Amino acid sequence: MRAPPAAPGPGPRPRREGGAVRRRRGRGRLRERRGGGGAAGPGAGGGGGTGSVGRRGGGGGGGGGGGGGGGGGGGRGGVGAEVAVVGGVTRAVQADRRHLPRLRHLQHGQVFQVNLSVAIIPMAHQYGWNSSTAGLVQSSFFWGFALSQLPGGWLAKLFGGRKVLVAGIATWSLATSIIPFVAGFMPGLVLSRILVGIGEGVSPSSAADLIARFIPLGERSRAVSVVYDGSSFGSVLGLLFAPPIIQNLGWESSFYILGLLGIVWCLGFESLKEQKLGDNEGTLNLGPCSSGSDGLISSAVSSKSSNSSLEDTQNSLKDVPWGAFFKSKAVWAMIYAHFCGSWGHYTCLSWLPTFFSEELNLSLTEAAWVSVLPPLGSMVVTSIVAPFADNMISSGVDTTKVRKICQTISFVSPAVFLMLSSVDLGLPPWGIVAFLTTGLALSNFALSGLYCTHQDISREYASILLGITTTVGSVPGIVGIALTGYLLDSTHSWSISLFAPAIFFYLTGTAVWLAFASSEPQDFGKSERES
Repeated sequence: MRAPPAAPGPGPRPRREGGAVRRRRGRGRLRERRGGGGAAGPGAGGGGGTGSVGRRGGGGGGGGGGGGGGGGGGGRGGVGAEVAVVGGVTRAVQADRRHLPRLRHLQHGQVFQVNLSVAIIPMAHQYGWNSSTAGLVQSSFFWGFALSQLPGGWLAKLFGGRKVLVAGIATWSLATSIIPFVAGFMPGLVLSRILVGIGEGVSPSSAADLIARFIPLGERSRAVSVVYDGSSFGSVLGLLFAPPIIQNLGWESSFYILGLLGIVWCLGFESLKEQKLGDNEGTLNLGPCSSGSDGLISSAVSSKSSNSSLEDTQNSLKDVPWGAFFKSKAVWAMIYAHFCGSWGHYTCLSWLPTFFSEELNLSLTEAAWVSVLPPLGSMVVTSIVAPFADNMISSGVDTTKVRKICQTISFVSPAVFLMLSSVDLGLPPWGIVAFLTTGLALSNFALSGLYCTHQDISREYASILLGITTTVGSVPGIVGIALTGYLLDSTHSWSISLFAPAIFFYLTGTAVWLAFASSEPQDFGKSERES
C-alpha cells in the first residue's frame, strides 16, 4: 500500500500505562510523557508540542525539532556478522601483518544499517508511520538477510569470495541509494530493504573465503578479532555522523552519501591486486575455536579456488549429513541459543533509540550519542573475552564448561540488567542508560560461547552449521522488531513490548544451553551412515 505523504502523524498517543517504564525525566527522574502528535517507531520523530517520540519543539522534519534517537545495527551471526566483513577484507588481500589494522575499513557496512535507525525518525514523521509500520520497515532487512545466508556460502565456494563480496556491496549500495525515491510507496521501500539484506547476507561467507585464502594461518584469529571491533566501530561512526548529516542536509542525503561511498568502495576494492597465499596456507585447521572468533573463521574451515566447478559444489552439498545435524541435541542447543540471543540483540538495538528519546526526552543527536555506548562497551568486552576463555582452556578447563560459562554470562547479564531497567527503582535517566549499556556489552561473551561451538563440534561442517543457526537467528529480526512495534502500539508499555520478551528468551536460552550444549567433536558423517 502507499504511505500517505507528509501526514502530520496519527495524533496524540495514550500514555504508556501497563508497564513500569512509562515516565519521562523530571527533577532527576523519569516523568510522565506529555501529549502532542507524532508517529513512533525505532526512533520515530514527534509532531508539535512534546512529540510522541521526540523532544519539545516543532515538527520533526529533517530530524530537527521532532528528533528522536537513532541506533540499531550490530549483531553477531546476523547483522554484525554480515556487515563486519565489508571493508574488513579491503586490505586483507595483502597477506601481510602490517595490513591487519586496515581491516577496520569494515565499518562502512555497519553504517548502512545504523543509518536507517536514525533516518527513520524524520521519515516516520513525514509519512505518518506508527510504531507497527516503522517496525515493518526495520524488520524487512532481515527477510533478505535470512534468505541469503546459505546461498551466500554456496556462491562464495562457486565463484570465490571476492566476486560475491563486491556483488553484495554493490547490491546494497544501489538499494540504499533508491530508498528516498521509494520511501512514499511502502511495497517499494520494503523491497529495497530486502535487497539491502540480501546484499549484506552474502558477505560473511565471502569474507571467510577471502580471509582463508589471503590471511596467513597464524594471523586469522587476530583478523577476525579486528573484524568484530570494526563492526562495533562502524556502529559508533554511524550514530555519530548520521544525525548531523540528516539535520543539516535532510534524511534523503544520508542514503545518497552512503550509496555513493559503497560504489566507490567497490571500485577501490576491484583495483587491489590479489596476492593469494600458497596452497599450503589455504586451509584453516584450528583446534578449539579461538574465543574471539565467530562464523567468519568457522566458515573458513575449507577454502577452495574461485574456479571450483558447479558439479563439485553440488556434490559437496549432497554429501552434507542434514539428518545427523537435526538429531544432535548440541545442534538444537546452538539453534535455540542463536535465536534467543538474536531476539534480545536485534529488538533492543533497534528500539532502544526510541526508548531513549521517548522516555528520557533526548534529541536526535543526544539519543544517537547515548546509543553509541553499547557498541563502545562491546568493543571493550570483546578485548577481554578471548584471553579470558583461552586462558581457561589452556589451564585445563574442559572446553564445554568454558563455552557454557561464557554463554551463560552472555545471556544472564542482559536479562538481569533489562529487569532492573524495566522496574521503577527511581533511577535517574543515566542510571538506566548505564544498566542497558552494561547488559548489552556483556552479551559479547557469546563470542567465546555459542560462536565457537560450531567449529568445536565439527571442523568439516562448521560453515554449514553456522549457516543453519544464523538463518534461524535472523528470524527475530523479522518477527521480533515488528512484533515489538505492534505491542508498543497495543500496550503502550516498554516493559511488556520490549523488555519482557527479551528477558524470557535470555533466560530460557540459558536453561537450554546449560542442559544440552556440548563442544565435544561429533562425527556427523558416521551418524548419517549408521542411520
